[in-house]
This record gives sequence, C-alpha cells and structure tokens, in this order.
Amino acid sequence: MKKYSFATMVTAGDGKPIATHVPFIVEERNGKTFLLTHIARANDQWKDFENKPVLVIFHEPHAYVSAKFYDNKEDVPTWNYVAVHAYGTATIISSREEIEKLFLKTFDFYDPSFHEQWKNDLSDQYKEKLIARIVACEIEVTELQGKKKLSQNYSVEEVKRMIAELSHSDDTLVRTTAAMMEEELKKRAIP
Repeated sequence: MKKYSFATMVTAGDGKPIATHVPFIVEERNGKTFLLTHIARANDQWKDFENKPVLVIFHEPHAYVSAKFYDNKEDVPTWNYVAVHAYGTATIISSREEIEKLFLKTFDFYDPSFHEQWKNDLSDQYKEKLIARIVACEIEVTELQGKKKLSQNYSVEEVKRMIAELSHSDDTLVRTTAAMMEEELKKRAIP
C-alpha cells in the first residue's frame, strides 16, 4: 500500500457507488492502520465519509500475459495483478492544523522539496485558500484483503516462459509483476 499508494477510494452514497482516485499516506498507530488523504471539496464524495464504510483499492503492479506461453494452445490470454482491498470507516479531519499536517506528510512522501516551499514561500492567504478547497479524511482500516493472480494455476514451465518474457519489458510494472511471479514460483518449490 505504501509503494503503490495512489489508489481508488469507493463509497456508496444514496445507494450509488462513487469512486475517486487519490494518493494516500499509510500510517501505523497503536497496532492499527490508518489511510489519510484529501479530495476536492467540489467532489461530493466527501459527504459519504463520516462514519460510513469505505473501500480503498490499491492496485499495482499488473501485466498482460499472452496465451503464447501456455502448453494448451486453446487457452485464453489473461491479466496478472496484485491488489489490496482496505475496508474501513472514514472520519473527516476538520482541524486546520491537522489538515496542514496531512499536507506536510503528503509533501514529505511525494515531493519533499515542496515542504520547504509550503512553509517558507507561500503566503498564508494562498494556503488558506487551498485548505478551504479540500476535505481531508482518515480511514481506520478494519479489514485488509490481498488479491493476486500471478499465473499460479499454470505449470512451472509455462510460468518460467512468462517470467522470461515479462522480465524484458520496458514497463516497470510489467517487470515488477514478473518478479512477483518468480517469488510465487519459488514458494512452489518449498516442501
């Protein structure tokens, strides 16, 4: 979740699912996991936050797997992936001080150089305008579900062919998927 922290947050307001794609800060406190983020106040999803269930889907890495690697030529291509589904309850962060702390944590994680710019180069008026335009929230995670499809239903030889091909991709996510497939393959060899 920390490595692939840009995720999809899903709520169900008025019986209709709503999804927003946002970056998250993942924190551990007193043995619990918390996800912190903010969305634009103009995005009505924040009205579904307070003490309601939230699903956050962390999705990456992933890769297309061609059927050319299979022993059975009458099989279909697939998509390998790893994902985490984090369920929890959201609480709006309303304190201006806590919102600014969240901003600084976000800058420190994604763009450390901007932390100093925020503190030293931006006017208080500008900062207040930005803070007024967002709604920050904290999600206390109550359940985590790991999801993966890494061709574990194929033979060792088939998976080795897939790994060999995917490992040479120009796409970092595809190469990462190949590395994860290799880790899964090693588990098969353990008695």
